Amino acid sequence: MKIKNLVLGLTLSMFILSCSNDDKNTSSEMSDAKVSAKIDIVTEDVSKIIEDQFSLQANPNSGRTSENSIQTLPPCATVTIELTETTWTRTITFDNCELPNGNVLDGTIIVSGSLNFDTPSHTISYSFVNFHHNNILIEGNRTVVRTFQTTNTLAQPHPVATMSIDMTVTFPNGNSYHRVGNRVREMIEGFGTPMIWMDNVFSISGSWSTTFPNGTQSSTITTPLRAESGCPHIVSGVVNIVRNNNTAVLDYGNGECDNQATLTVNGETTTITLGN
Repeated sequence: MKIKNLVLGLTLSMFILSCSNDDKNTSSEMSDAKVSAKIDIVTEDVSKIIEDQFSLQANPNSGRTSENSIQTLPPCATVTIELTETTWTRTITFDNCELPNGNVLDGTIIVSGSLNFDTPSHTISYSFVNFHHNNILIEGNRTVVRTFQTTNTLAQPHPVATMSIDMTVTFPNGNSYHRVGNRVREMIEGFGTPMIWMDNVFSISGSWSTTFPNGTQSSTITTPLRAESGCPHIVSGVVNIVRNNNTAVLDYGNGECDNQATLTVNGETTTITLGN
């Protein structure tokens, strides 16, 4: 069971106003849940693009087409590369480009870093220029710190990308939301074959807060999310969401490749289907 999205897996946050069963409150809760879901999808898509652009810069031959490789970006996206003696910058421009998961991107993401790929830690900067994700304006600029290390998830050294999140999203109706936090994406399988992307598997953890016009909620991944390159959805994992001392639990299931998840609020569980 999982939410619709490319690799890495997408996380969903549920906005809970109160424990009331009033129809008006329930409708508001579900509306804000959809907002959080869309922001989660933005974060997953952006983080994957950033990491893939770093990988392409560090291993240029990994982008060659083969039966085991995947296209990181749709054909309508263009990438401009600028190099100095010490740095690289990749400017990715989308022209209403549809990703394999159905999400449509327009505008520009700028990704940059150091050309010294031999350091144990590599900081990747990212920013947006008139960037829209499914007609939602995305603003902000932060960093991803990429290391190669052991963790509690995997004792063998492997790539770990810690994404600092600080972004403002503005919907077509003018409503704006602010999200801050951290997201850790570990490549737990496939890192030994950099020329083959289809065998990559990621474990995602982290926590963040989202400020709505009428309050703030916090979300924490309590069971790591699992994202597989062969599936455009999150295949498993659990997210715990807290608002006004109320709790919701989002469960992506046991590893099946679909766009289903269960949401439990105050002891009541509902199966939900999410898309773009």
